[in-house]
Amino acid sequence: MTAELVRGQNHPLPETLLEVRVSAGHPVVACAAGADEGGAVREAWIAHPGAPAVPGVEVPAEAAQAPRFAVDLGAVAAAVHRIHLLIALPEGTGGPARFGATAAPFLAVISSAGAEIASFTVTGLDSETAVVALELYRRQGAWKVRAVGQGYAGGLARLLADHGLDRAHEVADRIRAATARTAPRTEPARLRTPAATDGARPPAGPRSGPQPGGARPGPETPVPTGGDDRPPPAAAAPGGGPEGAAGPPTVPGGRIDYAHPRRSAPPPAAPAAAPGEPARPVAGDATGWSMEERLYNQIWGMFEDLARSVAAYRNAVEFAESRLDQELDRALADPRSRIGDAGDAARAAARAKCEQLTALARQSLDRDLAQLTAESDVVEPALPPAYARWDNPAWHAYRVPMESPMAVRLGDLQLPESPELRIPFLIRLPLERGLWVDSGRSGSAAALMVDEARMRRLAMDCAVSHAARLLAVHPVGDYTVQVIDPAGTGTDSLAPLVRSGALAAPPATGAQGVTTTLARLTQRVDLVTMAMRGGAPDALPPDLDTSEQLLIVNDFPHGFDDRAVTQLRYLADEGPQVGVHLLMVADREDASAYGPVLDPLWRSLLRITPVPDDHLADPWVRHSWTYQPPTVPAGSEVLRQVLDQVTAARRSWGH
Repeated sequence: MTAELVRGQNHPLPETLLEVRVSAGHPVVACAAGADEGGAVREAWIAHPGAPAVPGVEVPAEAAQAPRFAVDLGAVAAAVHRIHLLIALPEGTGGPARFGATAAPFLAVISSAGAEIASFTVTGLDSETAVVALELYRRQGAWKVRAVGQGYAGGLARLLADHGLDRAHEVADRIRAATARTAPRTEPARLRTPAATDGARPPAGPRSGPQPGGARPGPETPVPTGGDDRPPPAAAAPGGGPEGAAGPPTVPGGRIDYAHPRRSAPPPAAPAAAPGEPARPVAGDATGWSMEERLYNQIWGMFEDLARSVAAYRNAVEFAESRLDQELDRALADPRSRIGDAGDAARAAARAKCEQLTALARQSLDRDLAQLTAESDVVEPALPPAYARWDNPAWHAYRVPMESPMAVRLGDLQLPESPELRIPFLIRLPLERGLWVDSGRSGSAAALMVDEARMRRLAMDCAVSHAARLLAVHPVGDYTVQVIDPAGTGTDSLAPLVRSGALAAPPATGAQGVTTTLARLTQRVDLVTMAMRGGAPDALPPDLDTSEQLLIVNDFPHGFDDRAVTQLRYLADEGPQVGVHLLMVADREDASAYGPVLDPLWRSLLRITPVPDDHLADPWVRHSWTYQPPTVPAGSEVLRQVLDQVTAARRSWGH
């Protein structure tokens, strides 16, 4: 089945002999640029119309409407770790001057048998004249293809310079000269001719998607949108290494349109925002290499904007009230105005001024909240499963991923000034600390309204939903979940994990189960730590499960002796560094007998709650954010369906 890629998504390549077909609807220049492990392009590794063949790649010797890249990955030089497949608009041919004025280019990766492996439609282009369309790259001895779609308004010269080529302008001039000497007549000779079936599709229609939003609202300096087309550095991709790269460029006069490829565009006749009105928000309107990274950065920006806007409102209200106190003090300090009409008028004027300042501050806050709410309404439907709520349609189209995400959603955050606006609470992966689902009733007013048995059930349900999400967003075999439930009190909540077969083993019960499970994980942490510190990961036992481990601990400390408590503290401190994570469901008051001995354990875990709780402090703007736990819609089968897909994928892969 063909994988229809979106920006940033990758897909494994099942063979080394490939053909990449381009449908553009107008002549384009096809080039391929090899890069080393650090991402630097060398001139000797560039295939272009003036030098159409390099080891492993061949491109057309001219501009063509449907050029084809002939690729033999087995013949690529060992020093080449990435191959950028580039398309550019030829100059001086009377054709379009920018990709935004044409149909969106479509690329299809075809096997030697003529089957379409993956496809990518490069949407969202505007003033760009050169594009990095696809990237073929090595990962752990295998080749993958990634949809990039990164455009450059400065053309091939800027594109090549941005990828570390010293004489980028000279190479771009040679490509321009070679293209001008030829006419679009022939296709390139192929390394091996695939079957005659053409897997390419007609190009997509003209871009008519929404334009990118401008600066976000907020009392502080707005985010800049201009600048040259050199992209700023972006954070490394999950797992580090050469996967990290620069983010999408900006262009003089505005930002490149990053409308989500899956989002249906509004009608072409839709009017643009009137002057002075905020621009329509766009999902992915942030810097980043992939759509996932841009959405992550956009959500972080929304969090900061909400924090700043509310901080400005609170400061304005505090100033108005302070001014009111001062004016009332002055009125009372004058004996002539303490009583009588003059005093009443002074006090009324002071209160009116306070109300006016407060109303102006609220008006400004409401404007910011309206913009953020509109942005949230656009962003939420575009989120991938790792970032999405359980009621998001993304889960109904869920497929087991091939790579781990950069972050995962733990719930929502909100402030009392805007209870209807919720910001996704994302944390980076891999987890740097364990999680603690607090089943106690003394933490908040909402917890006090729930009886003890119900609170423990909600806490365990919350832990199971987190575990299911972590399992679902990781590739097959990369994540394992184990459970310690000494008294079996979490049986009902654990049913989705147990029935689907998603657990590595049945939940450990009784004192013996606790001892065995903790001893096994402690030994794993010891072995992996010693192997990594000694620089000898190959010395690990062949039967050791090296996947990340998530241990759900229910009803702590019941069933734990002193040795088990010590092992649990060790796992909390040392486990995250070697892929062992705790997900504890516990009431701290139940462990009060241990006194301060367990204080380091609680501090090492991130506390979350099964009911809304305003325990997350923001020291920068002095907010207490209310945490909203993730909930599976009542009667929904989404959790069961997702876990069934995970276990089915495991069986198909032999795990």
